[in-house]
Amino acid sequence: MAWRALTDKQWELIQQYLPKPRRNRKGGRPPVDDRKCFEGILWILWTGAPWSELPDIYGSKSTVHRRLKTWAETGVLLNLWRAFLNQLSDQQKVRRDECFIDGMFVRAKKGAHWSGRQKVAREQSSWYWPMARVLRSEYMEKASPAEVRLAEATLDSVKVKIGKRKKGKPKRLVADRAYDSNKLRTLLVSRGNEPIIPARDKNKVATHQDKRKLRRYRHRWIIERTNSRLQNFRRLTVWYERSAKVFTALIDMACALITLKRVLG
Repeated sequence: MAWRALTDKQWELIQQYLPKPRRNRKGGRPPVDDRKCFEGILWILWTGAPWSELPDIYGSKSTVHRRLKTWAETGVLLNLWRAFLNQLSDQQKVRRDECFIDGMFVRAKKGAHWSGRQKVAREQSSWYWPMARVLRSEYMEKASPAEVRLAEATLDSVKVKIGKRKKGKPKRLVADRAYDSNKLRTLLVSRGNEPIIPARDKNKVATHQDKRKLRRYRHRWIIERTNSRLQNFRRLTVWYERSAKVFTALIDMACALITLKRVLG
C-alpha cells in the first residue's frame, strides 16, 4: 500500500485536538507547524524508516522527534484516539456487548526502559468488536510471561470512557486457545464477563465449553484483521524507540488514524 499524506478533511478533525504551541516570550523562531510535524511522524510510522531518513519537507528531524516526545509525555495522541472513539460512539458505531483479546510480539532492537537484558517486548491488546472494529486499550509487557497471565492486567488497563456513558463492561470476552485456563474463566465470570475460550485438545477438564456459545468464536477473525492493519504501520513491527512512552504513543497514533478512517466512513 502506497504512502499517503493526510487529506485536508482529516487534518481538520485532527488539529482541533492538538494543543496550540506556545511562543517563547523572549522571542526566537516561531513554533514549527503542527501539520508538518504530525505528517513527519506519520511518515516515520508508516514507512518504518529511521529518523535520519525523514524528508526535509517535514522540517528538522530533531524538531519532529521532539514534538513526538512532547505529545507522548502529555498524552496528546492517546486523547486524540479517544476523541475519535467518542465520535464513533455518537455515530452509534461502537458495540459494547463483545470484546476480543489477543497479543502481538514486537522485537525490541534497542531494548526498553523496563526490559533489562530481555530484548523482546509483547504488545497485548483488547479490542472492541464491530461495527467500529477499533482498539479500546493496549497493554505493554515483556515477552517472558504467557499471554494468559497478562489478560487481567490488559482488562484493568481499559480506561476509555466512550461518549457520555460510563466505562462499560462487555458481556462476552473472546480469546483463542492460548488463554485456555479455568482460573482465567473463573476470573472473567467474577468480573461479569462470559468467557468464550475454546479448550486445547488435551484439556479434558475445561469449563464453560457450551458449543452453542462457542459459535461466537468464529468472529475472531476481526481482531486478526485489526492486528494486520496495525502491522501496516511498519514502525510498529520492530521496536526501535528507546522510550516505551514514545513507542506507545506511536501505537496510539496508529489507532487514532484507524479510528478516524471509520469516523469519516
